[in-house]
Amino acid sequence: MEELPKHVKPTDFLANERTYLAWVRTSIGIMAFGFVVVKFSLFVRQISLVLGNEVKMPTPAPGYSQSIGVLLVGLGVICLTLSYLQFRKTDRQLRRGIYMPTNLLTNLLTGLITLISILLIIYLARSV
Repeated sequence: MEELPKHVKPTDFLANERTYLAWVRTSIGIMAFGFVVVKFSLFVRQISLVLGNEVKMPTPAPGYSQSIGVLLVGLGVICLTLSYLQFRKTDRQLRRGIYMPTNLLTNLLTGLITLISILLIIYLARSV
């Protein structure tokens, strides 16, 4: 068993794991939202066929919702991967007793979600 520095407590490792699991939940939520965006477009098309009516999709091409959904699923995968890398980096730092906090993952994810949100607002504004 590896000997840890005296000032490192098990609670530090548990906090790191809780943070990682929170990022995993966030990733799953982003991927689920992307899945819903893609499937909603498909649902609208299928319901129009069942009802025998042609449902007019929003002014921008209907392929946008599929692209946005796939982009969100990809963002979820990226978030999951980066959070795992951050978890491992923090674990190594804790074991060495040289923990240096970073906000890179939080800043990156916030920027990407903000950009996607702006694109969704533009898409929805054009379809009204």
